Amino acid sequence: MFDRTIPYNDLPLLPPKVDLETKSILLKTISASRALAQMNGAIRNLPNPTLFLDTIHLQEAKASSAIENIITTNDDLYQALIADKKFESPETKEVLRYKEALWLGLDRMKSKPFITTNLCIELVQKIKGNTTGIRNTPGITLSNPFGEVIYTPPTGEQLIREKLANWEKFINEEDFVDPLIRMALMHYQFEAIHPFADGNGRTGRILLLLFLNQSGLLEIPAIYLSEYIIQHKNEYYHHLREVTEQGDWESFILYMLEMVEKTANHGLKRLDQVTQLLEKTADAIRAKLPKVYSKDLVEVIFRLPYTKRQSLINIGLGTPKTVGNYLSALEEEGFLKSKKVGKEKLYLNTALMNILENSSLE
Repeated sequence: MFDRTIPYNDLPLLPPKVDLETKSILLKTISASRALAQMNGAIRNLPNPTLFLDTIHLQEAKASSAIENIITTNDDLYQALIADKKFESPETKEVLRYKEALWLGLDRMKSKPFITTNLCIELVQKIKGNTTGIRNTPGITLSNPFGEVIYTPPTGEQLIREKLANWEKFINEEDFVDPLIRMALMHYQFEAIHPFADGNGRTGRILLLLFLNQSGLLEIPAIYLSEYIIQHKNEYYHHLREVTEQGDWESFILYMLEMVEKTANHGLKRLDQVTQLLEKTADAIRAKLPKVYSKDLVEVIFRLPYTKRQSLINIGLGTPKTVGNYLSALEEEGFLKSKKVGKEKLYLNTALMNILENSSLE
């Protein structure tokens, strides 16, 4: 019998000795793969596929952090990224570090496309802003909001490293299982090993995006899976526990495949909304402000919801006075709305922010 209060040192190695290709799993794998392929193709066909990445990755960072009850607002987040003088709350700083960790992981994957224990350590150190490593002290337990212990992960640094070595080999060498099924197995195992004192959940969710990238399923990781998890948080933790306590891999795998499918479909819809808005805005600026309009200017006000004079100067659109006049003209015509942050004036693309805040997965 599984005992939640005893370290789970007997956590089975990967792959699990169960049927990973039930009819339900295979059917869901097909629909999830199709949705992901459509999203991947849509991003690849954009004139500038990386244009919205900063915004998307910040949304992923915000949602993933919210799962850990680290709450910030879109307004605080985007202002903190753009403003010269920093006014970040501790929560905003944590979210921005998560975004930096995601970019770090993507950069590492370019030079070495393998998920490793050392990469995980790099990611968690970036997320936490410290030099944390593999857990080497006993006594770590996971509790519910009522203080009841619901899981005690394996203990002992050597044992943890051995289980991570098996996990690493499974990710990078096994190819007998569909990559999306492998992604689900990888995610459960990492969370069950719980290799760090803190930051495991956020690290594990970054690894999902890195794995999709490594597997060639999503060349540009422009979806945020954490949005689905936070909207179905109770189901997520329930299915994790059911694998541990009942060996119910099928329900967990189906949950993860549903997450991929729903998130990809939603990402495609939101991408379409933003690109339509960009085209409509470009046409309107060209008509109303022909001397202000340029493709580069439109792109810079869609890269993030907030922009400022320096953003336009950095891409060579003119002197401080010239770009200041551009931004003032855009505000007068209703394309942007200015806001003072400290001594600095930022300009908000309100229509873009509305899409980000009002589009729901449901």
